[in-house]
Amino acid sequence: MARHAGPPDGGWGWMIVAGCFLVTICTRAVTRCISIFFVEFQAYFGQDYARTAWIHSIVDCATMLCAPLGSLISNHVSCQIGIMLGGLLASAGLILSSFATSLEHLYLSLGVLTGLGFALCYSPAIAMVGKYFNKRKALAYGIAMSGSGIGTFILAPVVQLLIEQFSWRGALLILGGFVLNLCVCGALMRPIAHKEDHKTASEFLEQDYVPEAQKRDLKRMSICSPLIKVWSHECLCYCSWKEYDFLLMPGFMVLAVSVLFMAYGCSPLFVYLVPYALSVGVSHHQAAFLMSILGVIDIIGNITFGWLTDRRCLKKHRYFCYLFAVGMDGLCCLFLPVLQNFPLLVPFSFTFGYFDGAYVTLIPVVTADVVGTSSLSSALGVVYFLHAIPYLVSPPVAGWLVDTTGSYTASFLLCGFSMIFSSTLLCFARLAKKIKRMHLQSLTNDTGMKQHIWTNGAIAYSVTAELDQKDIEFLAVDTNSYTNR
Repeated sequence: MARHAGPPDGGWGWMIVAGCFLVTICTRAVTRCISIFFVEFQAYFGQDYARTAWIHSIVDCATMLCAPLGSLISNHVSCQIGIMLGGLLASAGLILSSFATSLEHLYLSLGVLTGLGFALCYSPAIAMVGKYFNKRKALAYGIAMSGSGIGTFILAPVVQLLIEQFSWRGALLILGGFVLNLCVCGALMRPIAHKEDHKTASEFLEQDYVPEAQKRDLKRMSICSPLIKVWSHECLCYCSWKEYDFLLMPGFMVLAVSVLFMAYGCSPLFVYLVPYALSVGVSHHQAAFLMSILGVIDIIGNITFGWLTDRRCLKKHRYFCYLFAVGMDGLCCLFLPVLQNFPLLVPFSFTFGYFDGAYVTLIPVVTADVVGTSSLSSALGVVYFLHAIPYLVSPPVAGWLVDTTGSYTASFLLCGFSMIFSSTLLCFARLAKKIKRMHLQSLTNDTGMKQHIWTNGAIAYSVTAELDQKDIEFLAVDTNSYTNR
């Protein structure tokens, strides 16, 4: 394993980008194309919207729920082994689904098994890009994540054609062979190590940013048991805890909550766009073409937003670019119920696809800005894990609303407001952080001016503190005397 002082920003990193590009095609694009099977499953098994929607929900949920497992295997075994194993599991799930005799069978094979395979591939591949790039990180992620859009653009009409030629069973069998390419992607993921990832316990103690409480804990842990010192060699217990210490960061907590609402809002649209288009009189090929448009514009959003946010003028504002993209997708969902023919649905696919590609590209970038590159793999595992419950719940809830109201309006409005709330929450959190920083800075300036009146150094501080204490005592005595009167 090569060790570098920092990310190389090129070289084999572009092969990592290519591998991640193929991973997103085989995972996210294939998952999106499952919505094309929706009407086929519903007609073949004779089930309602809510029960059929569980298939797509379970795939997405398993992919995100098991993301920490993918990160764990990548961190402690090998990224290559994890992605290859995931490719085998995903292929097996799709092939077994082609023999399904009930929806419950599809829940297990297409939902759980395929979703688990995708989970072992997705987050490790994305995290690997972050380890190879720093200065051009957003652009690298834009290219890598555009595989989702390109894959959707190509696979959507191809899957519709396969269904017409070979039925849904044959289409699933062919997709099972296609996702075996994940094993090839895994072989490209050459591991890389940075010098900062190999600091010893003593070197860690010397860092200025480490709080004194953590330093004492590490010292105490290093002498508490000779067995730990021998077996772990460098305080393995503490290092394991340190791998997830970002969970207590306020910035990450806010990001996590916003991700829950964002994931709830974005998932149903990919499930119900094709059925909604069919319900308003659009043909099957035109409905599949809407998914293709969404996919190809997704690519433009991936690359252009990645390139733009790497520019010096926007690099410091990537956080606000992310929340703007999420908010725009929410607005698109609010307007969708009034778009009831193909010419009106085409601009929707353009707009929603562009901003969807934009914020998907920025998820790992914003996460890296919040937690740092060294914790990126674990943090992405947690972020994608948080997608799991919304992805599981939102499509069936949207389907239940369709079955109950007989219309898609309530479902799309709920999605739109959820994404807008996610964006608003991030905006207010950032503004609150900025106000707090300005307040602390003003207090620091006032304290500095007060101490400057005396002398400088520790003596000035003690004198100032002593005078402040005397002021407090004087006020207390004066108040008591006034009360006694």
